[in-house]
Amino acid sequence: MYNLSLLDKSPITDGQTADGALSATINLAKRAEALGYKRFWVAEHHGSTELASSAPEVLVSWILANTSSIRVGSGGVMLQHYSPFKVAEAFNLLSSLAPGRVDLGIGKAPGGLPKATVALQVYRAEKPEFETQLSDLTSILDNSIATQRDSSLAFAGPQPPVTAERFLLGASPGSAQLAARQGWNFVFAGHLNGDPENLRLSLETYRQESGGRAPILALAAYASESASDAAEQVSGLKVFKVFLDNGQSVSLGRRDQAEEFAQQAGAKTYRIEERKPSVLHGTSDDIHAELSRLAATFGIEEFILEPPAVGADRRLSSIELLSRKPLSAAA
Repeated sequence: MYNLSLLDKSPITDGQTADGALSATINLAKRAEALGYKRFWVAEHHGSTELASSAPEVLVSWILANTSSIRVGSGGVMLQHYSPFKVAEAFNLLSSLAPGRVDLGIGKAPGGLPKATVALQVYRAEKPEFETQLSDLTSILDNSIATQRDSSLAFAGPQPPVTAERFLLGASPGSAQLAARQGWNFVFAGHLNGDPENLRLSLETYRQESGGRAPILALAAYASESASDAAEQVSGLKVFKVFLDNGQSVSLGRRDQAEEFAQQAGAKTYRIEERKPSVLHGTSDDIHAELSRLAATFGIEEFILEPPAVGADRRLSSIELLSRKPLSAAA
C-alpha cells in the first residue's frame, strides 16, 4: 500500500486569469484534503504567463489557512535564488502558524527564463554552490530547534513547536546522494525525467546512502472514466526541449518560450525538440496498477502526482477518481 499526494503548478489555461488559476489551486487543495491525500505541494516558476505560482511560501500560507489537516508545502523552493537564512525564517514561521502541517521542499533548478534568474539574483555578490547552500540551510534549521544553539549561527526565528519536514527534489543519483548525506527526504522528479535507468539508479542510491530510507516518486498523472478519453485529453500536451551550445538543456511548454530562453541565455546556436510529456494516464484502475508495480519494484511508499493542465474541472475529476476514499464521504 502507498500514500498519494499532489503537486500543483497553478496552470493558467486558455481564457483563464492568474487569479482564476490560483482559485483553482485552492479548490484542488480543499478537495485533496477531503479525499484523504497526504500532502499538497505548490511549485515555483518565474516570469511565466502560463503558471501563476511564483512565490510558494505565500501560496502555502493561504492554502494552510483554507484547509485544516492536509500537509502543505513547496515543491519546491528554488534555493539558488535565496538566502538559506531567509528560507529557514519563512518556513519556521509557517510551521509556527500550522504546527505539524508544513513541508519544505527544495529544488536546484532556476524555475524560469534567464532574465528572471538575473532579476532574482541581481543584488547577490556571489553565487555559492547548491550543496553549500543546502548544508547552510540544514544547519540553520537545526539550530532554530536546538535546545542549546550554536552561537556562531544567527537564530532563524520563530522557533516552531514542530519543524517543517524536509525534502530535496531531484532527478539524478547525485541529488539522491546529496539528500541522503544531508539527512533530507528525497523526491525523484519522474514528471520531469522519466528515464527508467536513471530512476532506478537514483532510488537505489538514496536507499543505500540513507540507510534504507524510502524515497518518494513524483509523476504526472491523469485519470478519466475511460482510457480513450484520458488519452485524448493528454494528447495535445507538448514539451519543447531546447539544447544550447553551452551544453545546457531546458524543457518548456511552448516553442516560442524555448526560443526566448535561448535568446535570453545568449546562445549563438541552439536546437529545439518537440516531445510528448511523460504523463501516466488511463482509468483509475490503470494508473493504480502502474503505481502498484512501481511501488513493488522500487519500494515506493508515497507518490506525489501532478495533474496536467487539462482544465480545472478535469483536474478535480482526476484526483477524485484516483482517491481511494469514497466520494460520498468526501462531499
